[in-house]
Amino acid sequence: MNTLPGGTWTLGDLTVTRFGYGAMQLAGPHVMGPPADRDGAIGVLRAAVDLGITHIDTSHAYGPHVTNELIREALHPYPESLHIATKVGATRDARGGWPVARRPEDLRDQVHDNLKSLGLDVLDLVYLRLGNAEGPQPGSIAEAFETLADLRQEGLIRHLGVSNVLAEQVAEAQRIAPIVSVQNMYNLEYRQDDELIDRLAAEEIAYVPFFPLGGFTPLRSPRSAALAWLLRRSPNILLIPGTSSVAHLRENVAGVLEDER
Repeated sequence: MNTLPGGTWTLGDLTVTRFGYGAMQLAGPHVMGPPADRDGAIGVLRAAVDLGITHIDTSHAYGPHVTNELIREALHPYPESLHIATKVGATRDARGGWPVARRPEDLRDQVHDNLKSLGLDVLDLVYLRLGNAEGPQPGSIAEAFETLADLRQEGLIRHLGVSNVLAEQVAEAQRIAPIVSVQNMYNLEYRQDDELIDRLAAEEIAYVPFFPLGGFTPLRSPRSAALAWLLRRSPNILLIPGTSSVAHLRENVAGVLEDER
């Protein structure tokens, strides 16, 4: 299949498909440990690229390291057209928790972890993940974001983004360094970022919704309709629905294409 829903978007100097793939579900239960079917996980990643997807979202914290290592095994050396986004700002503990890790030394270690596990010399896009499991939390992000801006100046990161943030934190990040994307929770029924999406669209900054099909409670609408609605909502919205099934991945793409018609 050479056609994907939504066309493309430009992240700085990187052109990506608006219909991307989120790798979190490739890790084991609760995003810990290896998948039950490693070959199946490899197959999903290769199928995503075969479908024409050029935007994969991951993090060293998934597993930890599991999804990054799967991406490297499945796709390295990477096609020139493929761009991988990752996140820093949290690690994993033995109980499966997501402890905050945003000191400058922590962030530097996480960037290097991502580079090593993905087999890269430079990361295309790195999000600073903020807030907690309950959502964005108020407070300055300056010290943490300045560290990533420094790493960008050092040539280890091409582009920066922020995730799980309030609108005022987006503005604070922009005063420190350019951002190309914001990744927050948003879907057909959870629309707290409507104003932010419109502002970012006017500034040609991408918005990447996580939980596009609902969080712990799935949306009541069909998956394809919910994803198609997001693509229609604003041209700067990029999708990264995740799945551990090749058949499910193909159904997502085909369903959204049909809904677009």
